[in-house]
Amino acid sequence: MNTNSDFLSDLCDFLYPRSPYYGQFKPEYLVFNASLQEFSQRVNYICSLQTGGKISPEEAYQQIHVLWKELKRAKKAL
Repeated sequence: MNTNSDFLSDLCDFLYPRSPYYGQFKPEYLVFNASLQEFSQRVNYICSLQTGGKISPEEAYQQIHVLWKELKRAKKAL
């Protein structure tokens, strides 16, 4: 059972890498950094799907545009 848990943890670390935050510590900065890293990771996946021919450039643009709006909302909420 523990081996399965380790595998899933390693898989999540691989698929969703997180970099440590080195900036000035404020809770809102840390939250925004996490949002920014998630945005970056999802944009990377969308770009890879578009490059691989799995989605159209227009669809990729629309998805990234939606993610950008979500990131702006998250920034304003802080």
